[in-house]
Amino acid sequence: MPKRVILCVGTKKGLFVVEAPTSRRGFTLRGPFSPGVAVYSALIDTRGRTPTLYASSCNAFFGMKVLRSTDLGRAFTETASAPAFPKDDGRALANIWSLEVGDDERDLWCGVEPAALFRSADGGDSWNMVSGISNHPHAGKWEPGNGGLCMHTIVRDGTRVHLGISTGGHYLSEDGGETFAASNDGIGVGFVPDPYPEFGQCVHKIASHPGAPGRLYIQNHGGWPDRPGIGVLRSDDHGHTWRSIAEGLPSDFGFPIVVHPHDPDTVYVLPLEPMTRTCPDGAPAVWRSDNGGGAWTRLAHGLPEKESFFTVQRDAMDIDTLESPALYFGTTTGQLWIGHSSGDEWSCLFDSLPPIHCVKVAVV
Repeated sequence: MPKRVILCVGTKKGLFVVEAPTSRRGFTLRGPFSPGVAVYSALIDTRGRTPTLYASSCNAFFGMKVLRSTDLGRAFTETASAPAFPKDDGRALANIWSLEVGDDERDLWCGVEPAALFRSADGGDSWNMVSGISNHPHAGKWEPGNGGLCMHTIVRDGTRVHLGISTGGHYLSEDGGETFAASNDGIGVGFVPDPYPEFGQCVHKIASHPGAPGRLYIQNHGGWPDRPGIGVLRSDDHGHTWRSIAEGLPSDFGFPIVVHPHDPDTVYVLPLEPMTRTCPDGAPAVWRSDNGGGAWTRLAHGLPEKESFFTVQRDAMDIDTLESPALYFGTTTGQLWIGHSSGDEWSCLFDSLPPIHCVKVAVV
């Protein structure tokens, strides 16, 4: 079967699946699946003989569901269960923010709100809470950010597991997820008296690359005039310490951060104004660094030049793995954009979708 590009686009009103040949000509749209229900997370699992698509479905009236498709998004069914806190826990599931692959073919990891981690050994049909972080001594002291108290990022590297929590910060496990420790040395906070606490940072997204072991990038909650440079950071020691790479950006505030699939030194951010969560001067642009954050280049050819005031959320930007990769991002005003040639040339694929929460892409 010929390869094709598949995107899962989670929106305020359901999940859409976008498909194109690897030429990236003729994108088609399917959906919405779970119509009218917010979808904040999706996963394209390519480990098996046939790719499996997963998505959250967060219904305020009927509860949280996990959707699964084994036919590339032509149809979805609910898994047998969704993550849930024990009855005597006192917490109630408010949202599903992240879905990631685990060790074995049917092993899944899931980050939720209020911030907790769950694992499934059977492709999402049953779930167990990971106590080492879900019942961490810090958990009762984490406070919700503007989007809630969410565990939005899960990055796995062998026996290391990195978690992003708003507002808890970056937590690191070095024993496969049994125990976790706050690891925020160098990650700043703009809204508390002590700018570098042990935990409590509003980390927005974490990204890594298998070709650079120990290298991680973070988009943090920056944008504080009296504390510049705390918003875009890099670690070269598995997340034990962090340093700013924000110099040269128009704003160090933003949500997504993405690494080039073939070059761990090439990283992308989408800066926003911290107060309005919109693009600086109403002129959207993705910014690329080709040297690990040493310098930045503005990529805006084909994007609106002015009067465009959307937000791009933390999971709403991704990059495919073709030889000349394309970037994709979705906006809170319902546009899905593609950036050909690693972001040099932009065009709009769809312009009237519901507000977009997440975009995930794979070549299958």
